[in-house]
Amino acid sequence: MMRKEKPAESPDAYAAALGGWRRDIVDTLRVAVVAAGAPVERIKWGHIVCFSNGPVLLIRAEDARVLFGFWRGKRLVEIEPRLKPGGKYELATMTFLEGDRVDMAIAERLVRAAIRLNAEIGDPTKAT
Repeated sequence: MMRKEKPAESPDAYAAALGGWRRDIVDTLRVAVVAAGAPVERIKWGHIVCFSNGPVLLIRAEDARVLFGFWRGKRLVEIEPRLKPGGKYELATMTFLEGDRVDMAIAERLVRAAIRLNAEIGDPTKAT
């Protein structure tokens, strides 16, 4: 059961509240996101969400996993087949478990492609 906690004040506070492998994964993903040029990172819906012409991606740490999701993720499966569709819009997420490592090149490629899709198609939450 998920416990209801007050959301973190900032993405830095969100990451700082984590420990161990989850902190390592979140920190590494955030480095990849910045390196790929995601312009706006903030806390939304209780986790880290990056925006560029609407939401682009999320980083969500849970008790036993870290999710790296993309609002247009269904269009990114050719870059990363571990993206699993689910949820609203074209959302797809990949799951990191304890012992997993982030491939920075793939993470950056995903972020750049997701930003480009939002620039070309528009805000995924407003799509018809």
